[in-house]
Amino acid sequence: MVGTVATALLAHQGGWDEMLLVAGPILLIGGLMWLAKRRVEGGSDGDE
Repeated sequence: MVGTVATALLAHQGGWDEMLLVAGPILLIGGLMWLAKRRVEGGSDGDE
């Protein structure tokens, strides 16, 4: 029964689920790149 409900929820809901499958990884990678850039820039103006 749970599998049927999950399938019904993910089965073509007007495109929002496909949008999440694309936007999720893009946002994740963008966030990780922003964090890495912030750490690199923050470490360069310190104890040299």
